[in-house]
Amino acid sequence: MSGDIDGKIFLGRSDKPEYLSLKLANRHGLATGATGTGKTVTLQTLAEGFSRAGVPVFAADIKGDLSGIAMPGEGPDWIVKRCAEIGIDYVPDEFPVIFWDLFGEQGHPVRATVSEMGPLLLARLMNLNEVQEGVLNVVFRVADEQGLLLLDLKDLRAMLAFVAENAGKLTTSYGNVSTATVGAIQRQLLVLENQGADKFFGEPALKISDLMRVEPRSGYGTISILAADKLMGAPQLYATFLLWLLSELFEELPEVGDPDKPKVVFFFDEAHLLFDGAPKALLQKIEQVVRLIRSKGVGVYFVTQNPLDVPESVLAQLGNRVQHALRAFTPRDQKAVKSAADTFRPNPALDTARVITELGKGEALVSTLEGNGTPSIVQRTLIAPPAGRVGPITPELRRVAIQRSPVRGIYDETLDADSAYEMLARRAAESPAPETPAPTQADAAGGGWISDVLGGLFGGGRTRGRMTISEQVTRQVTREVTNQVTKAILRNILGGARRR
Repeated sequence: MSGDIDGKIFLGRSDKPEYLSLKLANRHGLATGATGTGKTVTLQTLAEGFSRAGVPVFAADIKGDLSGIAMPGEGPDWIVKRCAEIGIDYVPDEFPVIFWDLFGEQGHPVRATVSEMGPLLLARLMNLNEVQEGVLNVVFRVADEQGLLLLDLKDLRAMLAFVAENAGKLTTSYGNVSTATVGAIQRQLLVLENQGADKFFGEPALKISDLMRVEPRSGYGTISILAADKLMGAPQLYATFLLWLLSELFEELPEVGDPDKPKVVFFFDEAHLLFDGAPKALLQKIEQVVRLIRSKGVGVYFVTQNPLDVPESVLAQLGNRVQHALRAFTPRDQKAVKSAADTFRPNPALDTARVITELGKGEALVSTLEGNGTPSIVQRTLIAPPAGRVGPITPELRRVAIQRSPVRGIYDETLDADSAYEMLARRAAESPAPETPAPTQADAAGGGWISDVLGGLFGGGRTRGRMTISEQVTRQVTREVTNQVTKAILRNILGGARRR
């Protein structure tokens, strides 16, 4: 049914078949359009095409609609009709799928260690200001120098407490480290824990190789689907996790230049969350990763409603475009339509800006990179329907898929390794406790607090450490005098009370 040919993915039909070249698929892409115009179906069609070509896929499933890709298609009337319109036969297909979930509820748990996340992304995740981010960098540096592993959030909390306790010593080496700043970071860490992020940090950490599996019998690339409906309640965690995943791919994969097909393709739905409110340093990192990761054989496809959601520096690197309908009711909408139209290579037969507002559901303007790396002329295209099931699957079918997963048992149980929290706790237990003087007879009698007060008035009071014999004698005499004075005061008070 797919209409794919060697080295290409069939996208749909304009006045001719429209294809995405696998050799140029690592030049990234963009799928945009208003809600309800067919972006999710287009994403599924692309994911299936990559899988059939043996390319692993990672995609975030915002609404649960993408989960149907795990089951063979059922051929509803609208799909059969669309296949007839674009000149292909409908043949259902099924694809190898692994379900993931940061909270471990709708898929295998996904975890990363605090060290892997790093201070830059953690600062973004906790909304830290520059001063707080600087102190967080100090925490990571001290942990590294002292061989203290930062695996989960309790490790980070323990390390923050350690830095606060030793702030005076650290200031000379790392600059000012105030306990107030550490306290502010601890509060933000508490907010993070309340959002459920404590389930994400820890071990066993996700292995990138488990996102790059190819099913041995069919040769299909595995489609990893991240359940993100609950995760969208913590949008910064969602965006930071996906950026971390991109960074890990960039760090771990070798340079391959421009391969015949990508090593893995990454779909980033609700892409605006990555850029909203991001500080300049983080935007620069995103731009760098997107620009350089294609040489590692990774294709990144942003999915969002509005092309204006993506900064121009990133937008310029997205060579393959699928534009669904946009509505132009407000000045910002009109600007978005014009912006979207201007990103395409013009077609003399189309008024691109006008067509964007007229597209029906399942229609899109398509422009992909051609053999020499230049964008093709934009074409109004009927998008090919998926071969897998469209829409969400039942919780029962999801559980069956998880039980049959090739990574079953690898990530399902949390490991609590020996790390900073345990190491610092041992240090505290092994440190000698300060000497405390034994309680005196006066203390035992309950008058110790009065003795302390009066002793303070007379220049005495409790002392710590070793004393000379003369000091001990002086202290004993002072205590006896103090006790006598105390008793006299109490007699006068009680006697006066009786007389009254």
